[in-house]
Amino acid sequence: MGWRTPLTPTGHGRRATLLEALDPEQRQVAEALRGPVRVLAGAGTGKTRAVTHRIAHGVATGLYAPTEVLALSFTTRAAGEMRERLRSLGAPGVQARTFHSAALRQLRFFWPRVHQRELPELTESKLGMLALAARRQRLGVDQATLRDLASEIEWAKVSNVSPDTYAGIARSRGRAVSGMDPEVVARAFDAYEEVKRGQGRMDMEDVLLFGAGLLADNEAVAAQVRRQYKWFTVDEFQDVSPLQHALLDLWLGGRDELCVVGDPAQTIYSFAGADARYLREFTQRFPSATSVELVRNYRSTPEVVAGANRLLAGTPSKGVDLVAQRPAGAAITFREATDEVAEADAVADRIAALRAQGTPASRMAVLLRINAQSERFEEALAARSLPYVVRGGARFFDRGEVRQAITLVRGAARGGEASGPVADSVVAVLSQMGHSTQPPEGRGEVRNRWESLQALVDLAADFAKERPEAGLGDFVDDLDRRAGEQHAPVADAVTLATIHSAKGLEWDAVFVAGMHEKMMPINQAQTPAEIEEERRLLYVAMTRARDELTVSWATAREPGGRANRGSSPFLADLLDGVPGVSAQRRERTKRNRAALHCRECGKALSNAREKKTGRCADCPASYDEALFERLREWRLARASGDSVPAFVIFTDATLQLIAEHAPTDEKGLRAISGVGPGKLTKYGDEVLALVAGASGDGPEKKN
Repeated sequence: MGWRTPLTPTGHGRRATLLEALDPEQRQVAEALRGPVRVLAGAGTGKTRAVTHRIAHGVATGLYAPTEVLALSFTTRAAGEMRERLRSLGAPGVQARTFHSAALRQLRFFWPRVHQRELPELTESKLGMLALAARRQRLGVDQATLRDLASEIEWAKVSNVSPDTYAGIARSRGRAVSGMDPEVVARAFDAYEEVKRGQGRMDMEDVLLFGAGLLADNEAVAAQVRRQYKWFTVDEFQDVSPLQHALLDLWLGGRDELCVVGDPAQTIYSFAGADARYLREFTQRFPSATSVELVRNYRSTPEVVAGANRLLAGTPSKGVDLVAQRPAGAAITFREATDEVAEADAVADRIAALRAQGTPASRMAVLLRINAQSERFEEALAARSLPYVVRGGARFFDRGEVRQAITLVRGAARGGEASGPVADSVVAVLSQMGHSTQPPEGRGEVRNRWESLQALVDLAADFAKERPEAGLGDFVDDLDRRAGEQHAPVADAVTLATIHSAKGLEWDAVFVAGMHEKMMPINQAQTPAEIEEERRLLYVAMTRARDELTVSWATAREPGGRANRGSSPFLADLLDGVPGVSAQRRERTKRNRAALHCRECGKALSNAREKKTGRCADCPASYDEALFERLREWRLARASGDSVPAFVIFTDATLQLIAEHAPTDEKGLRAISGVGPGKLTKYGDEVLALVAGASGDGPEKKN
């Protein structure tokens, strides 16, 4: 390709070659040497190539002095890649750093001079100090809750939220930590800051806060930093937090020599404080800004690009329309499996086939929504002697909570403490770790821990079904077998990763697995913003694939289980006409997608109640109000006759749906949310009579 022309070494020829190496949009970026500049760069469009050539071009023309350029990114890997590229492009003196690295470098130089004392010691982990703070507040919290508290404190600090303001802001934004009241979190936050100060330490967020404070409070420091750095580039600008944005403004000091690069469609860290508004509204802040869209996708086949475009079409998450540059390849495979074991087996079989055909294992990945989904795939890969590595987390049987749980189960088996069904025994043993079969609210480490322990409960249920005569000791032996088989080396290995940890990476073959309803979007995503972030997460997963993409889900959890799960509602448009996916499943997926939006105004629904009724709380109902009142009167009489609360019979939301849809037969009534088989048998005739206009005088009519 023309844009890969090698560089000539010096002078005008090198400058010309720098530009010839780029496609038209990338060249437009490289030629926009004066800020402000915004680059909207779709997945696989060569954004790093564009911005590093821009910097190198500025150095080659003499406009930029290399030491006066600061290129910012979010990971040390990305910063290292930028440095390598700039070095190869003839600009080795440019500083390419993360926000934290740049701020820490400045702090180490200026802090002792300004404050006449050493900089506080940087701590790598909050957990020790946070545990001490929790004890001082008499909070009995486990390690998982401590990690969730640490994450919440990080969010608060990068969002410029103090302990004093946390409770009110957390409530207004619907944030929660393991079921703790916001006031309790605020107290823990405040106590943590006190412990940290007492120990003379600082955390990673303090690096940004202290750096911003130095610049804001000391004009001499700010002037020296601004003399040093005159040209700024920020990669992945959609991931900038309010604190990072404030620090960047202080570095700029009112200047506008700034180039930002990002993709709103890849915003997947809002929960951690990232705010894509800074990227989207950049041209409002800088009306004279040059804005360029990179749309030519060099990574993926046209089939993958078309699927990714279609996933976001017509949604609030839509970014640039990618234009594929590679030759046609294989169609995206959408695979509906009967159960999770079959799904994992199919993925592993395809990986084995690709490896036999010459694709290295390191060029293949299985991407999952959460870590707890990995166990099925670890076992399937191990059973075929396929090497794998778990990225961004420990392998299933290496996780601390899993090791602890197996130790307790083994002790119960050896001590003869457990009797009865294996699954019940495992539930009883895990209750000693505080495990309940009911999931905790919210997301985070507490939820991840629950998912891992619940996976063990599910394994016990599967084991008992396959070997009903076996005991708890046999189950422990089976767990040991599973753990022992999953010890593949990491060299040339298939990657198992969550989608979040796969951001910025790519593979020849990608298997996006476990994409069933209530997993994508994940069940904890309730607000329209949270649901859209889940859609973008799927987009990121799909655009990691170069040559082959498979998206799969299982209709049941275990073999022989009830097939009551559909695919992700995000896949509705992509499944039309796909062989191997039943028409019934496609229709269910479309209904699931429709259920995310108000049937009256079309807006996204924001909570569980709205999703159940299918309309916004402030939209007028399109149901028959007279019928609704008759249904409520009947329910009151029935509840009195049965001596049960009225909501046990039907909730108001269900009665509204009945009044809205006015079903005429059992099939129609069964389709109403909240009308299960038991209620259909018990109340179906009376409800249908009421809908048809009969009097429905009360419970005695049933007899």
